[in-house]
Amino acid sequence: MSRASLEKNPHEVASMFDGVARRYDLTNTVLSLGQDRFWRRATRAALQIGPGDKVLDLAAGTAVSTVELAASGAWCVAADFSVGMLGAGARRDVPKVAGDATRLPFDDGVFDAVTISFGLRNVVDHAAGLREMARVTRPGGRLVVCEFSTPTYGPFATLYKEYLMQALPRMARTVSSNPDAYVYLAESIRAWPDQPALAQRIEDNGWSQVRWRNLSGGIVALHAAVKPGT
Repeated sequence: MSRASLEKNPHEVASMFDGVARRYDLTNTVLSLGQDRFWRRATRAALQIGPGDKVLDLAAGTAVSTVELAASGAWCVAADFSVGMLGAGARRDVPKVAGDATRLPFDDGVFDAVTISFGLRNVVDHAAGLREMARVTRPGGRLVVCEFSTPTYGPFATLYKEYLMQALPRMARTVSSNPDAYVYLAESIRAWPDQPALAQRIEDNGWSQVRWRNLSGGIVALHAAVKPGT
């Protein structure tokens, strides 16, 4: 088994996710204390999608998030650079594509909406990833980034960081097929920019009307944006 470094070598990260794929969904539910289902529903609502929309679910993993999006009636495709993760979700009846977020295998402007949940911080060049998402989205199309963020209440933020670095890896040892990977995941969350800083990066890389909404006290934030044009 392996864990990636914060340098985010794409092959290391993909290999690490291949290693956790078998029990990934269970591990997420346990480590989030069941909040992962709420976060998926909130992401779908924020995208404002419905029948007739074409939606890209990037870093979709086992496609559990794609199935949630498809419940809106939209046509949704799961994309991920971990073939192992896509394989673990093979039973989920949605289209699946293996692809790198910095070089997406889609034409310009083909999607009405794009989303990435808990994956942008794992992209080796997340600015390039944001630009690629803008490229494949039509003018006026929508983006929602669901990502771990910075709790807004100071004492809670301190407890949360303690949980990330100590409790999360210990809990992962009981449920994950690759517990060491969750040390990397905890470190990557701590190193990630806060809500205003991420909003600025999104705006700097092809998106407008950027706003965010905190979930679970700021443990997670939804950043929504629109591709300029009509």
